[in-house]
Amino acid sequence: MLLNQLAASKTDSGMSLAELSAESGLANSTTHRLLVSMKYLDYVEYDADLGLWSIGVKAFSVGNAYLRKRDFITQSRPYMRELVAETGETSNIAVLKGDKHVFVGQIECLEVMRMVVQIGSEGHLHAAGVGKALLSALPEDEVRGIAERTGLSKLSAKTITTINGLLKELDKIRQAGYSFDDEEQANGLRCIASNIYNEYGEAIAAVSISGPTVRLSNDRIEKLAEIVKKKAEAITYVIGGRIPD
Repeated sequence: MLLNQLAASKTDSGMSLAELSAESGLANSTTHRLLVSMKYLDYVEYDADLGLWSIGVKAFSVGNAYLRKRDFITQSRPYMRELVAETGETSNIAVLKGDKHVFVGQIECLEVMRMVVQIGSEGHLHAAGVGKALLSALPEDEVRGIAERTGLSKLSAKTITTINGLLKELDKIRQAGYSFDDEEQANGLRCIASNIYNEYGEAIAAVSISGPTVRLSNDRIEKLAEIVKKKAEAITYVIGGRIPD
């Protein structure tokens, strides 16, 4: 509430304690205590000479991080459209959220039989192309922690349900540069995914194509995987990221 008030301030110099207290409906003592706590964390700044509070550098960096997040999703879309055009399959982009992956973007193909997901919907990391790609970028102890918490539930006859099996799969993904969901999430559905990296070489998302096994046939997987990898690399490049060694 107080940060919103400071951000909406009509003056660049900031707001006084009395103004913030009056607008928020909080007592002066409560307002001051909250401001001091936020000042300690650099979310707000205080000008002792003027007696005014203003937005701090931490609040700016958090807001800027959100803008970067939105930006990579926006900048991914042209490459996702290219994926659809070159492969004929639906393209998705997902990010890691806790012990799940969350879909944040999709470009649908024109096929009658196609994968459609709701933006914001979650999925099981160990059984999906995007999920396994994102897991492959995590340290082994984090992967083990996720496996222990989620239980690696069996979603189909091909789901990987053991930690050793999952770790071997993640090693393969790191070497290949892409993940392959071979009906592990749902019968008749396949997915190929590759990670998008930020400037620190950290995986921030995974881009994929998904479709039925009749179209994502064994003889096409390698060729399609190369296309997905190249688009993920192109997105990484355009957002100023780098592929880790």
